[in-house]
Amino acid sequence: MLTLTENAGTVVSDLVSRASETDTAGLRIQQGDNRFDIAIADAPAPSEVVVEQSGARVFMDGPVAQVLDEMTLDAQIDGTGNIRFALAPQL
Repeated sequence: MLTLTENAGTVVSDLVSRASETDTAGLRIQQGDNRFDIAIADAPAPSEVVVEQSGARVFMDGPVAQVLDEMTLDAQIDGTGNIRFALAPQL
């Protein structure tokens, strides 16, 4: 199952709390054209896998969850406040 680094958990929690006032909200990861797209969602779809870690919630459909099954999501914020997410194999 996808895991989150401590940084990713903090960044996702902060992004979601700024964008949504619902306590069911999270970050949705979807398959895009040769990449993954992310968006804030107020709640998971009934068919989505939900990963909850470090106070953060991530939503994915089954195929995306399968691709990310043994990956770790990290997040970094640069000096200008831009956020960059990265995936790496779990150690």
